[in-house]
Amino acid sequence: MLSKPPGLVYQIRMRQNQTAKQQQVEALMCAAPVIPVVIVDDPAKAVIMARALVAGGLPAIEVTLRTPRALECLAAIASEVEGAIPGAGTVLEPAQIEAVEKAGARFMVSPGTSPRLLDAADDSATPLLPGTATASEIMTLGERGYRHLKFFPASLAGGAPYLKALSSPLPQFRFCPTGGVSMSNARDYLALPNVLCVGGSWVAPVDAVEAGDAAAIEKLAREACGLKV
Repeated sequence: MLSKPPGLVYQIRMRQNQTAKQQQVEALMCAAPVIPVVIVDDPAKAVIMARALVAGGLPAIEVTLRTPRALECLAAIASEVEGAIPGAGTVLEPAQIEAVEKAGARFMVSPGTSPRLLDAADDSATPLLPGTATASEIMTLGERGYRHLKFFPASLAGGAPYLKALSSPLPQFRFCPTGGVSMSNARDYLALPNVLCVGGSWVAPVDAVEAGDAAAIEKLAREACGLKV
């Protein structure tokens, strides 16, 4: 990858771009209390699932890049599901950014970060919700203009008590806890002042997605919408 051009003008432009993207991420995180994190490998089933999630009130959908046809599923949702805000999860490499943009992703999510990934995200118009698990990582991302972050893996990294402890020394950051979040503990996170939403797979369980059970998925989505506190 080519090195970034130095200079104050470039830095100001990057910071302005990041500010605009952070506004997009904030709107995304405030759209509903839950961002579904889905694993799907059949575009037709992805469309059924996404329509059910949107009908249930969860428009933002994170399609994880964990299956061979994940990009096809993302593209199908982007082109066929009215009202959906399709995103790509498990973005690990700079090369994946161009691929998910071509598929129609309107946001990207990573489980962690690396300098190469962040540099590539700087040059992308698609906002990134980067993963973090420590105060040092949060502060490092803050230096690059990030204020909205994924907290992952939430249950193993300290859970709601850890995020509550961060709210005092790092009040400028807002989080989407993901990993071990469920209907039973989501309210613990959503009650925190520094949490805008949570990410979870329980609203689109694999068995319901595979069966094309739109009614079950929509019911779970409606229940998740009731989590707002």
